[in-house]
Amino acid sequence: MSKRVLILTGDGAEVLEVYYPFYRVKEEGYEAVIASPKKKVLNTVCHDFVDGWDTYTEKPAHLLAADIAFADVDPSEYDALIIPGGRAPEFIRNDPDLPRIVQHFLDADKTVGAICHGAQVFLALEDRSYFEGRTLTAYNACKLEVESLGATYASETLHVDGKLVSGHAWPDLPGFMREFLNLLRQTTNKELSSSLQ
Repeated sequence: MSKRVLILTGDGAEVLEVYYPFYRVKEEGYEAVIASPKKKVLNTVCHDFVDGWDTYTEKPAHLLAADIAFADVDPSEYDALIIPGGRAPEFIRNDPDLPRIVQHFLDADKTVGAICHGAQVFLALEDRSYFEGRTLTAYNACKLEVESLGATYASETLHVDGKLVSGHAWPDLPGFMREFLNLLRQTTNKELSSSLQ
């Protein structure tokens, strides 16, 4: 049976941070499932860096069809989780079903990837002990949020801590997805070895 990867997002997701992982997961032969607060067509955005700006710019980007609403997600049916950045995380973290989904992946020690503003989603969890003593990175504007989780903010733009892969922003996607898929493959290989014994 094919591995299934859940991608949690919503309106305002950074287009590269959702489409790049979506297609890389499919390219590897896994099923990629887009989940959002409601099953609908989402509006993604393009963030870019402009000389002279202290922050980034934002423009409308591609549309993205969500496959399933958060309320209908059974996280036990998925092998790994990706949380893209953009503005979506600050809104989707308020959805009442989001904490139970994210908590499942952390409790089950499944591979979790969060890039850019994706780490904001973790603030929806009441139990912050998942992050105590851990290190992760995120877009530099999210440093205080990472530290409020009880985690150490990594200044490097890509960090792996156990099965938690974190990245700074969309320019880091090649390394982010390489590490994420390496962890997912390790899980697949272990399960295959167990089934052959």
